[in-house]
Amino acid sequence: MRPLDVTVIALYCAAVVVFGLVLAGRQRDASDYFLGHRGLPWWAIMLSIVATETSALTIISVPGLAARGDLTFLQLSFGYLVGRIGVAAFLLPGYFEGTQDTAYQRLERRFGTGARRTASGVFLLTRALADCVRIFATAIPLAIITRWSLAAGILAIGIVTVIYTWVGGLRAVVWVDVIQLGVYLLGGLATLIVATHLAGGVGAFARAWDAGKLVTLDFTPSFKVLYTFWGGVLGGALLAGASHGTDHLIVQRLLAARGLRDAQRALIGSGVFIILQFVLFLLVGTSLWLAGADLGPTMRGDAIYPTFAINQLPAGLAGLVIAGILAAAMSSHASAVNSLASASTQDFYAPLTGRHDPTHLLWVGRWLTLVWTAVLVAGAMAFRNQNTPVVQLALSIASITYGGLLGTYLLGGLWPRARERDVIVAIIVSVVAMTPIVLGVPRRLLPGLAWPWYVPLGTAVTVAVGMLSSLVGRADSRTGGQDAQAP
Repeated sequence: MRPLDVTVIALYCAAVVVFGLVLAGRQRDASDYFLGHRGLPWWAIMLSIVATETSALTIISVPGLAARGDLTFLQLSFGYLVGRIGVAAFLLPGYFEGTQDTAYQRLERRFGTGARRTASGVFLLTRALADCVRIFATAIPLAIITRWSLAAGILAIGIVTVIYTWVGGLRAVVWVDVIQLGVYLLGGLATLIVATHLAGGVGAFARAWDAGKLVTLDFTPSFKVLYTFWGGVLGGALLAGASHGTDHLIVQRLLAARGLRDAQRALIGSGVFIILQFVLFLLVGTSLWLAGADLGPTMRGDAIYPTFAINQLPAGLAGLVIAGILAAAMSSHASAVNSLASASTQDFYAPLTGRHDPTHLLWVGRWLTLVWTAVLVAGAMAFRNQNTPVVQLALSIASITYGGLLGTYLLGGLWPRARERDVIVAIIVSVVAMTPIVLGVPRRLLPGLAWPWYVPLGTAVTVAVGMLSSLVGRADSRTGGQDAQAP
């Protein structure tokens, strides 16, 4: 790595921390720390949503998918937009009825405290596992740049990120997201231009067309083909419904909006933006293939983009691209830590201890931020030997519980018979059923099922089990009542 690139990376990372601290403002209580005092503009929330959900997984893994394959991954983003429109229409209005601090208070109103804590616990587990993968993903380009081990890179990311997150809370995270989004998009555009030039100009994409690298739509009616139109629209819609309608990582941002209309505008706008962003980074991958950046099976697909940036981009620009990758990923890590601390504080600590003083909860939230940082850093170490593309790995892990969370909200809104016991049983059964399907533990079930179908399957299991539990329970109670009256 050239001295100018190292300097750019160091200066940029330092600037991100400084900007995060400056833009955070004063944190007076838990509402400031976790929800930005519910006063963030919709466009900043929209860009923060995009930056949070994509991070390093999009920046380094999606180009690798296109370089090794084609553009069919884009079909998922069509479903993402459909799912966000559904969330904006049917779930978001409920979040703005009264005052809610987390995504799961709504379940408490419908079912009870047990349902709220069960759903929040599922969120904590899912978000922790998925963000362990995100930190690991960030360590890949850092290891390439510095020649550090992945473990050292993971530790460095955790330390740098926690600084402005601990001090500035959600407001700092959101404004840093906005800055970082612009930087890594600029890096993607620069890489696309340089790689296309090295490949011989825009006309080189004719070779990609002839090789089938520009195929975008696949209408194959199959549950085993990884990326199809049907799996993308249905699976992507339900995945977005779960991640943007029930995952506190995103819902926390929407609750920080100035009102329902702003939250809906931010959510749907992020769906349009994400399609354009996927197009950019998939084309980056195609241009990298055209430029010969894929060095074969000995290179991880996730390493193609950062390796090209270091070896082929001009001095300074390469540093900016890598800094954008690192900074955007650290921003997503900061978002995860803040949302985990928020759910832990509001859904568990405050109700269990009876301590609801906002100033005290601010203190608790900051300490839980440190705890969750340590958990995520330690967990990221466990994924160092994974060869699966990190974007696929993270989404697969999230799919274990996303179906259970989404199914719970569907039962609450569409099945009046559902009770607290029914939804708790449904979530547990769904998670137990999906674990061997997704992770193969203890033995893989439904081998060959493409991961975009995981959330639809988990949602169907949750809804079916919840409905059955509600019917069986009521049948038993009616029978018991008749028996008690019998002479």
